[in-house]
Amino acid sequence: MAVESSKHFPKKRCGVLGATGSVGQRFILLLNDHPHFTLTAVGASPRSAGKKFSVAASWKQGMKLPERIGDLVVKSCTPEEFKDEVDFVFSGLDSDVAGETELAFLQADIPVFSNSKNYRLDPLVPLVVPTVNLSHLDLIPHQRRHHNLRRGFQVCNSNCAVIGMVVPFRALMDKFGPLERASMITEQAVSGAGYPGVSSLDIFDNIVPYIKGEEEKLGAESRKILGSIQDENTKLANAEGLLVDGTCTRVPVIDGHTHIVSLKFAKQPAPSVEEAEEALRSYVSDAQKLGCPSAPEISIAVMDEDDRPQPRLDKDKGKGYTVSVGRVRKVENGAYNLKYVAVSHNLVIGAAGGSILNAEAAVLKGYL
Repeated sequence: MAVESSKHFPKKRCGVLGATGSVGQRFILLLNDHPHFTLTAVGASPRSAGKKFSVAASWKQGMKLPERIGDLVVKSCTPEEFKDEVDFVFSGLDSDVAGETELAFLQADIPVFSNSKNYRLDPLVPLVVPTVNLSHLDLIPHQRRHHNLRRGFQVCNSNCAVIGMVVPFRALMDKFGPLERASMITEQAVSGAGYPGVSSLDIFDNIVPYIKGEEEKLGAESRKILGSIQDENTKLANAEGLLVDGTCTRVPVIDGHTHIVSLKFAKQPAPSVEEAEEALRSYVSDAQKLGCPSAPEISIAVMDEDDRPQPRLDKDKGKGYTVSVGRVRKVENGAYNLKYVAVSHNLVIGAAGGSILNAEAAVLKGYL
């Protein structure tokens, strides 16, 4: 499906803001061999600006830094430096600087695909998980009218822990209706904290039972993502009534977030384990339907083994764009209906890859 669509996919130039950081480097890794997006500009902090990227960045990816990318001169993260060299930008900026910088690019009429938290809950900004709610991109014309823009817009992807949660939720909700509540424990990889991230003395031989600011995002972001676009594509309505309770922990895993989830459906009787597994297996995401070049063949992989999914074995399914689900079981106490374990790649579908899929969708929808 995606291959067929790619035959008619135009070439686009893109830039990365925050290119020297953990998410920025993952953007570069994924864009290096993208068939339609060419990375033409990289931006970082003033201390890096003016240097070759190979000098400014402490490259921490498994693949050797491509020579062409290493030779790019790092720019300051200002629209003036980017406007003549890109059609749009990806932002991997830290939230401390992302708010002002991304707004400046938007006001300069440059489209922004952001991985930062600053504008995720803004009612004018689509919060999009590409394998869940690409229809929310249809808010872009209204956003443009509001800001008096011709081609610029802003789209956010969600927190890395939220993405692994809402993909299975969407599949189950499409088949069995709204969820009443969900409870979960997340076991989040250290790469989610960026680089240098968590101190080795804190994480080695240990689990940290709290991640500042994470637990609040689970409910707020998931309700927006699982909501609907209304009023002739001028308003995003949250999935009201969905209660989400979570405990977010940091574990000694490099990449791959694990979710241990219990949920209850609003409509009873709830589906059986077999019905739920079939709904997850048969789910076809928005990105697949639209034909995004990077869309996975399978958005949700259902594992039959008792000891799966595992981050080491399953995070890279679908090149990191597939969410793996296993251990689907019935909850006997009545407080919840089903429980399961899910694994997702926090830096691919959970961060840079999600933004890239959103950009592909924006091209195919005619917004870019």
